[in-house]
Amino acid sequence: MSDCKVTLDSKLTVVSSRPVKSGMTHKLLGVDHGMGYHTLHLIFYYKNEEKWFESFGLDPLRESLSEVLSLYPTVTGRLGRETEDGGDWEVRCNDAGVRVIKANVDSTIEEWLSSSKGGSDEVQLIAWDDMPLDTSTWSPFRIQINSFKEGGIAIGVSCTHMIADLTFLSSFFKSWSQIHRHVIPISHPPFFTPVSFTSSPNNNNMMSPNSGPKPQTNITSATFKFSSSIIKQLASKCPGATAFDILAALFWSRVTGLKDSKMCKQNHSLSICRDFRNLINPNLPVDYFGNALHFSKFSLNSKEIKNENKIEDIASLIHMHMKDVSEKEIWSSIESFESEKESTPKCMYGSSELTCVCMEEEETEPLLYESMFGDNEKPAHVSCRIGNVGGEGLVIVMPSSEGGFARNVIVMLQEEEVDKLCKDEEILKLEPTIIFSG
Repeated sequence: MSDCKVTLDSKLTVVSSRPVKSGMTHKLLGVDHGMGYHTLHLIFYYKNEEKWFESFGLDPLRESLSEVLSLYPTVTGRLGRETEDGGDWEVRCNDAGVRVIKANVDSTIEEWLSSSKGGSDEVQLIAWDDMPLDTSTWSPFRIQINSFKEGGIAIGVSCTHMIADLTFLSSFFKSWSQIHRHVIPISHPPFFTPVSFTSSPNNNNMMSPNSGPKPQTNITSATFKFSSSIIKQLASKCPGATAFDILAALFWSRVTGLKDSKMCKQNHSLSICRDFRNLINPNLPVDYFGNALHFSKFSLNSKEIKNENKIEDIASLIHMHMKDVSEKEIWSSIESFESEKESTPKCMYGSSELTCVCMEEEETEPLLYESMFGDNEKPAHVSCRIGNVGGEGLVIVMPSSEGGFARNVIVMLQEEEVDKLCKDEEILKLEPTIIFSG
């Protein structure tokens, strides 16, 4: 797969089918400012067996994108400061449109998805340009449509993390697919009302944005696909723990074992990132535009984490930690981000400890795998990447196309660590399918 070529074919800007109200803006909150160091990328793979995609230039797919963009004025807008002298970031909803790139892949989708090589190749399926000093013409959302030989297609959707999180990006994509199939009303209409809070910032018992090293240039990735039967078997040994708890425990313990230079540390910490939409009152809707993320830190001593026979125990402890995160702690974190939003964004993923992202919310699987442009064709695979990951690395646990208990685990680590992890006996005995190993 490393010899496979992705050739850019064309570039255009797609605007909404109906103009937005003049002067409309959307102010970004402290949590949004805090995530500004990173980028988000989702790739949806389709075999295109129903031939719903032919040519984007004249295709109904382009028409449905224009239609859905009329519901999401913030997606077609441009970033700017409140005043010429500075101030908070805001989205100026000016109908400037979304950049769309068309590309061709020199392989079939089956060859691409069955390859255990090419973690770096998958980056070619997404389009991104870093934010320039002048943001007035810069598109904070990008879409790349990749055509494989014999008809397969992969759609890569990207945005700056300062604007939204993975849940919003997934829900926007699903709305596009529903508009394309004339499903009205869409499942999750956009919600642009920002989180409101009234109490003064309280920085106790929360995880602040991490300072620390710049992202590593040798970060690469691999995707481990675990079957439903394997995860169900593991869950039976750890009553109450979720698939996330088990896989976070497994990969944290194995990655920690790879970092030999740090094994002398008395304690090891894991940063857990999760969606808080359903953890605050009132709940935020799935299609909330912005970042609804909470970072918490979980620690164990070296003896506890190095014991290979205690994955179930570690999973139970992670489960209790997740359960004990209070609404008060979440609000404290939101308010702390708000008090620090004038500072420079810092690395939130993998800066000072391994970060594990939980995409385990009840709505996540339907958002990802019910995004259908053809009436009977679900995505064959969905991949996720986060840009500017720190040197300690990132693990993302998300649903798999198999459904049920099946999970995909995407690791983003330094190259030598990914190579060792792909050969790790404790992981391999669970019989994962490994794809996109850099």
